[in-house]
Amino acid sequence: MKLLFDIVLTLHLLGWAIVLGGVLVSMRPPKLPKGVLHGALTALVTGILMVGLADMSDELRDPDMAKIAVKLVVALCVTALVLVGVRQPERVTTRFLGAIAGLTVLNVAVAAIWR
Repeated sequence: MKLLFDIVLTLHLLGWAIVLGGVLVSMRPPKLPKGVLHGALTALVTGILMVGLADMSDELRDPDMAKIAVKLVVALCVTALVLVGVRQPERVTTRFLGAIAGLTVLNVAVAAIWR
């Protein structure tokens, strides 16, 4: 179970890396690459999967549900912003991309700092 969890964790981190990298490289001119949507959905789905795996496993520690709730809300906000940006490209500005990048960094920081 630990190996499966570590594989899913790797995919989760790669999803967030795709979101952050895609947003940062497309700040000028402001546009949202479609790969960012795939990265956000990958991070969201794998995050939910990791919570399920950790909750089922005896060898992994129980997840902190308050932390998971905060991360889920932030991930849903990022995904919603990305969906809006993909469906309505005229709304994408540098500030819009900055909001996505900032929320992505916040999500990673919550995971790393909150113990």
